[in-house]
Amino acid sequence: MLKRLLRAVQAGSLLFGTFFIIGLSTSARAQDMDMHAGHNMDAPVMRGDSVLWRMPPMDMSMPMLPGMDTEVPITAAYLPGAGLDPMSVPEAKPFEILDVDDGDTIHLQAGLVRRQIGAQTLVMMGYNGQYPGPLLRVSRGANINVHFVNAIDQPTTVHWHGLRLDDYRFDGIPGISQAPVESGESFLYKLNFPDEGLYWYHPHMREDVQQDLGLYGNMLVNPISADFYAPVNREQTLVLDDILIDANGIIPYGKSAPTHALMGRFGNVMLTNGVTDFSMDVKRGEVVRFFLTNVANSRTFNVVFGGNPIKVVASDISRYEEEMSVSSVVIAPAERYIVDVLFDEPGEVTITNTVQAINHFRGEFYPSVQALATVRVDDTPADVSHAAAFEELRTNEEVIADIDSFRPYFDKAPDKELELTVRVNNLPLPVMRMMEIDTLYVPPIEWNDAMPMMNWVSTGEQVEWLLREKDTGRESMDINWTFQKDDVVKVRIFNSPRSFHPMNHPIHFHGQRFLVTHIDGVENPNMAWKDTAIVPVGSTVDFLVHMSNPGKWMAHCHIAEHLHAGMMLSFEVTD
Repeated sequence: MLKRLLRAVQAGSLLFGTFFIIGLSTSARAQDMDMHAGHNMDAPVMRGDSVLWRMPPMDMSMPMLPGMDTEVPITAAYLPGAGLDPMSVPEAKPFEILDVDDGDTIHLQAGLVRRQIGAQTLVMMGYNGQYPGPLLRVSRGANINVHFVNAIDQPTTVHWHGLRLDDYRFDGIPGISQAPVESGESFLYKLNFPDEGLYWYHPHMREDVQQDLGLYGNMLVNPISADFYAPVNREQTLVLDDILIDANGIIPYGKSAPTHALMGRFGNVMLTNGVTDFSMDVKRGEVVRFFLTNVANSRTFNVVFGGNPIKVVASDISRYEEEMSVSSVVIAPAERYIVDVLFDEPGEVTITNTVQAINHFRGEFYPSVQALATVRVDDTPADVSHAAAFEELRTNEEVIADIDSFRPYFDKAPDKELELTVRVNNLPLPVMRMMEIDTLYVPPIEWNDAMPMMNWVSTGEQVEWLLREKDTGRESMDINWTFQKDDVVKVRIFNSPRSFHPMNHPIHFHGQRFLVTHIDGVENPNMAWKDTAIVPVGSTVDFLVHMSNPGKWMAHCHIAEHLHAGMMLSFEVTD
């Protein structure tokens, strides 16, 4: 699946000829600029609970639709900590690594923090006053307790993303596994770690706000075997994010419902490990193992390591059957990848998000390269060379043996079939008219916010994202599946290209693991156990879900605004 998504990065040049509807000349581009002239995007245009709406930053080459210059989201504007002097809020610190042993209890608090993003001093959120939250490093098989305190002004929970918990009551889903943790209250989570790999934690209430403002952190589950992975010189976590800001600070959120409900809230500033200028130093010839996590609300990244060779080792819950050499790593919201990179030449290497972005207004693709981090490679040779181990693409027999027991189910008929689509009402008329034209063509993956004004004014009160069951017609939370422990369930998901706004969706199953067995009828030749996988527009993806954990769980899209606009269902696994 990873290599199929890599090919989608090149789709711009391949599909351009089928899409270009109306050619716009250079003079038309100048007219676009004139349409924006005099429209102060930093100026407040509406007052809501003392927080002012401001139009988000826009690409000046994208024309302002007639009638949109006075439109704002129908919900009130909201910013946590509005009115506070940022200097009265504790300054956030870089994340700490907590080595947690079996039986330990740790403290975790969600609170307001002061952050410096570029030249901006901002009030944001953090776990334990850190960005990201503390990295919890544990061994496979450990059991720990987390005493959580909510010190923000919204109810919240903590979801332990990807963990196959023994007890669903600690999964962090309000109304399903626990009650919301109100401001000033606490909750004791009991966690177990049955699988090696990289996981993360985040809120599961208004994560379009809370996660976007910094409430996220990693969990790294170390293997028991010393040779589980190939040897490397050093390891580094990279938590990838973006944030939407202008000259006045963070663009406000919707108070009663998310804004940016069509495409999700894309940021205009890239963050790696919470900063805009993350860097690290290595020696020539070193192999670095990177633990990648995408915590962005909506953005799918295509990560390039400056042309240096990349070896994909593992994803969400397991290693791959066979390690792979790739040129870049496509990572959707909530996914994780473990990759090894060889830095064999001295100099400065920029890690980038390199994509073919799209301008919906013009029907154009254009290259977009955004810096994520810098690696400074010193000319001093590595103390120990692991180049030979890096060149070897290992076959993981344990993973193959585990998956082999599930291969008899690969070609069975689907047990459940879902369609991904959307329903809208009461959107501004210019948005409706533009979308009728826009859906003549859609890319399989939206790499950027190609319609920022229309996306911003759409709210979760006007846009309803749907999981629709093929056999019954039931939608989203009207779907409530029941399975027995150790059932192997094939869920076939079709992402309809004919909806009001077709868009890729990263689908996450709580508490279980799955294999992506087929994409558009073609068997996946190299698998890893996953908990989140992207479904591109127009594609049909088969998820083979191992229902290993009893309890009440959820499956949903992990674009934060889509989740809060209804794209979720519930299921129960009984003993």
